[in-house]
Amino acid sequence: MKTVRLTLGQAIVRFMQNQYVERDGEENPFFAGCWGIFGHGNIGGVAQALQQYGPDFRYYQTRNEQAMVHAAMAYAKMKNRKQTFACLSSIGPGATNMVTGAATATVNRLPVLLLAGDIFAERVQAPVLQQLESEHSQDFSVNDALRPVSRYWDRLYRPEQAILALPEVMRVLTSPADTGAVTLALPQDIQTYAFDYPKRCLKNGLEDPPQSPRHGSDEKSGGMDKKSKRPLIIAGGGVHYSEATNALLKFVNQTCIPSPKPRRAKGRCCTIIP
Repeated sequence: MKTVRLTLGQAIVRFMQNQYVERDGEENPFFAGCWGIFGHGNIGGVAQALQQYGPDFRYYQTRNEQAMVHAAMAYAKMKNRKQTFACLSSIGPGATNMVTGAATATVNRLPVLLLAGDIFAERVQAPVLQQLESEHSQDFSVNDALRPVSRYWDRLYRPEQAILALPEVMRVLTSPADTGAVTLALPQDIQTYAFDYPKRCLKNGLEDPPQSPRHGSDEKSGGMDKKSKRPLIIAGGGVHYSEATNALLKFVNQTCIPSPKPRRAKGRCCTIIP
């Protein structure tokens, strides 16, 4: 098995470079680049790798962590979830600034990758600058605040753990149903540790298939259409993200079944098609 020796930070950036999604024969890089703020918690790991691979993988400096998550989320929405950004933060308040953006991305099922700097896994260096500590325990950090607002969350205590974690990251980010914010908590010392990564583990092109209807659902809906006196099509955001709007409109025109747009009725907000 061919391997390449990389730090964890380098492996993560190389992995992001190689990710792409394919839909209807069209292939697109999944990550458009990385928003981030360099500082303690990432400067010797992912930040160094972004500088090293800069010409091939764009890094965009930002001024606020919450803003960069919202920007990545908006970009993913405009790209119909076929492309997004990674967001890199330092340790402590820099990471907690991303909590609101992560919650918004998860609730709205928009793919965003959060790379949060974390405390030293060795713990012999603690305390460090802006590290938020607890007098009751030493086995968690502020990044644990991102657990409930992330669709997938992991902390890498060893560089080889990325071999399993990174494919899981892409599985969730590209899932039409389960996508949202994905958080990797990265201890700042482990980001600099090197490991002989199998080259095949750094390549993971994924097909982005449309959601298939459940078996028999088309026959069932067809029977309901014939029996219904006043049928109504209620379509969700999946129609937009799967780029099936024209197909839906064609079906509506052929059947004359109405499909109303978002509107307000009797003081209540009735959202039919997002």
